[in-house]
Amino acid sequence: MKEAMFYEKIEKRKIKCFLCAHNCLILEGRRGICGVRENREGTLYSLVYGKLASMNIDPIEKKPLFHFHPASTSLSISTVGCNFRCKHCQNYGISQFPKLHTEIPGENVTPEAVVAYAQKSGSKSISYTYTEPTIFLEFALDCAKLAHGKGIKNVFVSNGYTSPEATKAIAPFLDGNNIDLKGDDDFYRKICGARLQPVLDTIRLMKELGIWVEITTLIIPSYNDSEKTINGIIDFILSVDPAIPWHVSRFYPTYQLLDQPGTPVSSLLWAREQGMRRGLKYVYTGNVPGEGGENTYCPECGELLVERLGYQIKQNRIIEDRCFRCAAGIEGVWR
Repeated sequence: MKEAMFYEKIEKRKIKCFLCAHNCLILEGRRGICGVRENREGTLYSLVYGKLASMNIDPIEKKPLFHFHPASTSLSISTVGCNFRCKHCQNYGISQFPKLHTEIPGENVTPEAVVAYAQKSGSKSISYTYTEPTIFLEFALDCAKLAHGKGIKNVFVSNGYTSPEATKAIAPFLDGNNIDLKGDDDFYRKICGARLQPVLDTIRLMKELGIWVEITTLIIPSYNDSEKTINGIIDFILSVDPAIPWHVSRFYPTYQLLDQPGTPVSSLLWAREQGMRRGLKYVYTGNVPGEGGENTYCPECGELLVERLGYQIKQNRIIEDRCFRCAAGIEGVWR
């Protein structure tokens, strides 16, 4: 265990946690919504510091990050726990584990060991992913500081519910973040146990702090695929930066959300076309390899720049950070 960051002690050994937007009030002997931060005699502890439930080497495209060191590998790590309860979570076995069990599983690993393994594997980055990295931020922060000192990048794959205080703490060491923008506020309340506005605030703040941001929306039939919802997401991205890459991904029935079929490819293609028609520079389809929506095209001349098939890069014709044909700047972290 490690004493947690981002909390304050209040009367009668109660604790107010400021790690994420839930701002949990935690009584003595109880845990926050995430299930991995516990009040013990008026002190808040992280129960998952250095207790990794998963560690794998992934292509960076799997995050998905398409404009961040393409074709590189990323050491991906995770603990159990999450501050959401998404009914369609594909990693519910580890994200929801602390809500169903009292013990906290995981392999004890030090930040030094994580960074050393990233170096040994040739990974250009470390991704904090699979569950919500905010809930193990103390460990992620220690890893990220060491990694930066070794020239290794750091990436979050996040639900965006990180508090402003925690965002500002990790920002100097965080290079990229793919943030889910799941739907409207009703979707967040009913499906995720959260609210929309804190996610929007985090996306804006991450951009303001200079972190490379990409956004993913998993499109679920009859839940968040309406024209109003899709256009609302597009409106927001346009208001922040039209160069933010937007990934519209295919849903497959899982966990507690089994009442809908997989997303029709036509819905993804429509969302992609709508985003690009309305002014987004880079819109990608996910979980449907071979449909053509994975490629990067120059927003100025339309030339094919990065050709992808699933997580594989077939060709990359971006020269430094520019189109090889018309020399237009292509936003991203390419070098």
